[in-house]
Amino acid sequence: MKSPKRLTLSVVPGIPLVQQGDDLGAIIIAAITQAGLVVGDGDIVVVAQKAVSKSQGRSVDLATVTPSWRAREVAAEVNKDPRLVEVILADSVRIVRKAPNVLIVEHRSGCITANGGVDQSNVAPTMGEEPVLLLPIDSDAAAAALCATLGAHFGRRLGVVINDSFGRPWRRGTVGVALGAAGIPALRNLRGQPDLNGRALQVTETGFADEVAAAASLLMGQADEGHPVVLVSGFALTDAPIAARALIRPASEDLFR
Repeated sequence: MKSPKRLTLSVVPGIPLVQQGDDLGAIIIAAITQAGLVVGDGDIVVVAQKAVSKSQGRSVDLATVTPSWRAREVAAEVNKDPRLVEVILADSVRIVRKAPNVLIVEHRSGCITANGGVDQSNVAPTMGEEPVLLLPIDSDAAAAALCATLGAHFGRRLGVVINDSFGRPWRRGTVGVALGAAGIPALRNLRGQPDLNGRALQVTETGFADEVAAAASLLMGQADEGHPVVLVSGFALTDAPIAARALIRPASEDLFR
């Protein structure tokens, strides 16, 4: 798959606030059709994590949470609500780092992220008295289901990326990353390909799905923009699909654990 000369990123307008049990694929199809957007082979549909989580009912009402002794202990160290910490720990496998106002954990999916991706922003109060939203269950599987639905409807080879905003070690600011991916090579191995001087690349791999997610985040926004779906056009998808799980560095290769 060669880099295109031009990419077009388009907000898919008209996406309503997603509720538990909603058919997210049908919602996206209706919005694309209503907007008159043309879907072509190789296009990638980027969907915000919150839309997927809401459709799966991945919300917890903090008013119903009774924190454990461990959650209270950690909460005192990081200056967070013990109920929130309980939810974070329940959806994680280990604490990576903690400090006042900071709790970095390894989520069940393998992602290393602040608060295990548990979020209170852009979550309607009607979902609970004190609602928080968790990451989707198996984001790769959710992306694959959407990819199959959208591809069958439009009759095109499509990709799907489920996008979330993560912070990064050593750098300030959040960027879009791919929690889930389908129909695209989330990780591209360029080893053996020649550089400009004909020298074979030795170690180069690119996080293609993360790059797509970051580009779409420029249109999705982080506050009240309300653009949970972006259509990316211009790629010719020829490489075999690789799920986003491949982007997570194995413990044996992680020098910072």
